[in-house]
Amino acid sequence: MKLTDFKVLTLDCYGTLINWETGVFRGLRTLAAKTGAFMLRDEILESFAKHESAQEKETPAMVYSELLSVVYKRLAKSWGVAVTREEANTFGASVPDWPEFSDSVEALLYLKKHYRLVILSNVDRVSFRASNARLKIVFDAVYTAQDIESYKPSEQTFEYMLGRLKDDFGLEKPDILHTAQSLFHDHAPANQIGLASAWIDRRHAEKGWGATPPPPGQPKYDFRFDSMKSLVVAHQKASTEGVS
Repeated sequence: MKLTDFKVLTLDCYGTLINWETGVFRGLRTLAAKTGAFMLRDEILESFAKHESAQEKETPAMVYSELLSVVYKRLAKSWGVAVTREEANTFGASVPDWPEFSDSVEALLYLKKHYRLVILSNVDRVSFRASNARLKIVFDAVYTAQDIESYKPSEQTFEYMLGRLKDDFGLEKPDILHTAQSLFHDHAPANQIGLASAWIDRRHAEKGWGATPPPPGQPKYDFRFDSMKSLVVAHQKASTEGVS
């Protein structure tokens, strides 16, 4: 299997292209400080992961910006601090402020020349619009939790994507390389439905799982890269192999 075997990259956005851990942490620092206890960055992120994934499972049709507000309130309750509706809604509306990774834009511009690029994301359309502006690319398609009314890792999300790719572009499973950071949200369900995948291991220099829950079992992946830049370098190498 080679990177050049595929026609489309289906991309997770938050955690893979957008630095959602930095965005989430910035949005929760003030809330964590209200507890009066020192909390490590990863402690805050792991608490977020627990409540976010639980809320997504409980309310799969809830728009993500609203869901983030609910998660903020859940965290406040679990940490024993009071918050206002305004504070919760501010966090819910914070996705547009989450920064892109430094290599994302250049990598996408290169990959656009070789693949269709499709977003599959646990987000709402309005929030993604601002992130899309940061990424400076026109994606061939964008499928969000708001469109599907389910959140990854639900198989329903991936079945929707597969149906749309077949209907809109004539693409089948062998054409698709699912490219994502989260083993929990992306690679485990990709395994279940038989999709090839590339792990963008953004946390390769860190311990733990950060803002994503630990995956069930040991999800497999076909490629692993530390960054989107590393994926580009590998594609360039694969493209020149055998060329005299």
